[in-house]
This record gives sequence, structure tokens and C-alpha cells, in this order.
Amino acid sequence: MTHQNLRILHPITEVDLHTIPIDRYIGTASDETITAIKDAAEQTLAVCDGHIVWHINSTAVGGGVAEMLPSMLGYCRGLGIKTRWLVISGNPDFFQITKRLHHALHGESGDGTPLDEKARAIYEATMEANVDELLALIRPGDIVILHDPQTIGLAPSLSKHGARIVWRCHIGRHPANDEVNAAWNFLAPYLKYSPRYVFTRKEYVPDALDHGKSILLPPSLDAFTPKNQDMDQNTIDSILTYTGLVGGQTPWEPSLEFQRSDGSMDRINRFVDIVRCGAPPQRDRPLVIQVSRWDPLKDPVGVMHGFTQWLSHGGEDSGAELILAGPSVKAVADDPESPMTFGQVFTAWTQLPSWQRSRVHLAMLPMSDVEENAAIVNALQRHASVIVQKSLQEGFGLTVTEAMWKGRPVIASKVGGIQDQIEDGVHGLLLDDPTDLDAFAAAIGRLISDPELSRSVGEKAKERVRDHYLETRSVLDHLQLICEIEKSE
Repeated sequence: MTHQNLRILHPITEVDLHTIPIDRYIGTASDETITAIKDAAEQTLAVCDGHIVWHINSTAVGGGVAEMLPSMLGYCRGLGIKTRWLVISGNPDFFQITKRLHHALHGESGDGTPLDEKARAIYEATMEANVDELLALIRPGDIVILHDPQTIGLAPSLSKHGARIVWRCHIGRHPANDEVNAAWNFLAPYLKYSPRYVFTRKEYVPDALDHGKSILLPPSLDAFTPKNQDMDQNTIDSILTYTGLVGGQTPWEPSLEFQRSDGSMDRINRFVDIVRCGAPPQRDRPLVIQVSRWDPLKDPVGVMHGFTQWLSHGGEDSGAELILAGPSVKAVADDPESPMTFGQVFTAWTQLPSWQRSRVHLAMLPMSDVEENAAIVNALQRHASVIVQKSLQEGFGLTVTEAMWKGRPVIASKVGGIQDQIEDGVHGLLLDDPTDLDAFAAAIGRLISDPELSRSVGEKAKERVRDHYLETRSVLDHLQLICEIEKSE
């Protein structure tokens, strides 16, 4: 494929960021934490010398990076740090390759696309199509944080331009296998231009990289975004009924309002596209949910089969129903597998017996307004009796953190960063083998039948997030990283 075929018009998009005061965390985080953040910001400003901190990734919606950047960068801006967020563009061939790399770093083969010289030519041509506009924006001395495999290919040009590069890898697998090694071999020519690396877990740092230049920064969540802010029961019921996710009478005084990240109030206007057989689940029915991208590594078909297996072996009388929820399949540009995966889920759903099919709902959430989408997810998670994340592989698992923050009982796979967040039986239930449907079905039954266990793990899960995974920790980590880079020059 030639460079002309890969020509991209207006490749770079800058994402608008709000300026958010860190003082909103007073009363949620400790006074010591707030003070430490303000002290770190003063130290960072003292050494920044006008430099801008740029974050570059490949999508503004969908996925963990797009989830974490608006809040973290908003708080940094509120502390006076000059920071901006850019999104690169690519065509379907490019995103097929980067999705292949995504799978490989998780130890999976994905669609089997060869990571060969043809793939490298497409990858590098896309980098070339994006880099000219970047060089016009970024000045020598600026700090550029590149996120995941989609952007590390920019490192050679940006480094030669005089930018100071950090590569942040949010995914990985331990132990490594041939697929993981193939991904690192593909990325190796670009990694040498990044003097610093950020990983989610120490187990993800490959032997080939200089460990002395690698630091560990797990993700976190912002308690005040539309996805995580407090929501009263009337609003939860109103949103779920209005969007069609649950049935029942609309509350007497419906409330569809949520607070946007900029502090303004808005309301839910869009509906959810839902594939179902029969009526929506009633509000008094136990609801099991998984909210994830339509990605084979999230194993939505396995979640469906494990749930229906439990229904067939004692769970039918519980009245429980399952919602598999994900973004609209046309909404996430850097995830070309999404329509195919949803198609596989739909095919598996059509093959269920009709009585089981009526208890499983496939929901495609609107993505035109990211914060409206987040508010719908918030309501759905807070209503759930059990939240599932049965990933086959996982980098960190921010959807688990979000569920824990809502105080909901979680069933999740003992993979990646999920096992760092949850102690089995304390903050949730862990599956040693995510493909073991018997164990998964038993875990559903255990939580549905034991309200006291569900309450206990939910309460402890929320405290776990408060202690370790709130946005205040990420902001402090980020400030300290910037300060260290500035001082080292």
C-alpha cells in the first residue's frame, strides 16, 4: 500500500479540556492528599519554563485512555499546568494493525494480521501523515506523552524535533508469550526514541526495556464525572426507564438531569439501541450487567453463556436478567473489530432457547455525547445487582474500578490489573480461569442468593477505590512525573 493511499486530510484533532479545581475533592480525599497535590503543582510550575505537556492518543471516545485524560488534564490545568490533548487519525488498515498489536500485547493473535513489513509500511505512513501538523504545534522542550502502540511511531520525529518523549503503555500480559514478543519486536525501532516509559503494572515491563527508565502509574477514576458522580434513586430509575434499558412505570416526578464536567446541568435526550426478545427487565428484577467495548477479549459471548448456564441450573426462579452493554458499533474509530464482535454476540444470542433469550438484552449505548453516555452507564451500574468483567485479558480494568466505586458486587477475571484491585471474597469475586463457565455461573448464584455478601463486598470495594484509585492519586503522580522530567534536563 502506498503513502498516497494512506493520505489523511486534517489528521490531528485537539480535544477541548475543562479547567477543574482540585478543591472539589475536599471531603472526598484526605486533606493531606490535597495539600500534597498543591505543593507538587507549585514545584512543577517553578521548573516548567513555559513548556506545554502534550498527550497524544488515537481516539477521544471509548476505551480507558479517553476515559482518564479529560479529568486528569482538567485538574492539572486547574493547578496552572499547561497541558493539551491531541488525537491522531488513521484509516481502517492502520487501525486493523494497531488492534492486532493490542491483541498481541495481551498475548492473543486477534485477526492474525501479519506484523510484517507491509504492516510496518502502513503504520509508518500513518505516522508520517500525522507528524507534520504535530511539528507545527509542539515546540522543542515540550513534554509529549504518547499513549499505547497507536502513537509510539511518532517518537522518532518528535524526539529529533526536540520534544521530550514519554511512552505510556496501558496494556500488557504476564507471562509473555510469542505474540507478546512479536508485538515488542514490531515496536522496538520506535521505543528507543522514548527515554521514559510508564506502565500500569511492573509485570508488563518487557526485559528489553531499560527498567531504570520505567515507572508504574496505575489508572484511577474521577468521582465527579458524569459516569461516577452520586446519583439518587429517582434519577437512576428515570434514566433507565426513559432510555429503554428497564421497564416499569416512569417515576412520578422523573429526573433525567446530570452534571457535566464543566459544572453545568444537562439532561438525557437519547435512547439506547437494544436487541431483545420480549419485554425489558422490570426494575425489581435482579440485573447482571457487563459494560465494555464490543471486544473479543471482554468475552461477551462467554458472559452470555455463563449466565444462561446458571439460569438452567437453578437460577431461573431468581428472575435475574442480563444486559450486555457497549458503545454503538460505529462510534469508536480505533476499534474496527467492534461490529464483527457485536455480530458474533448477536448470532450467539439468536441461538439461545427463547426463554433464555428473553432474559438477555444487548444494548448499544449512544456515543454522540460522551458525557450523556457516561451518565447512562452510571445509572445502569448503580442499578445492577451484580457487575461483571469477565475479560480474557486486561490491561488494568477501569470498568471494575467504576463498579467498585458504586459499591456494587463485582465478578471479574483474575487477569491483569483486575487482580491488583480486588482481593477475592473481600472486594469482589475473582475467577481464576475466565473461561471456566461453571465457576462463573456459581459466582453469579453466590452473589444473587446472598444479599449480605453482596452488600459487604460492595462496601469494601468502594473503600478500596477511595484509598487507592481516585483521581487525586493520578494527578499527584502526573505532576511528579512532569517535575522529574523538567528537573532532569
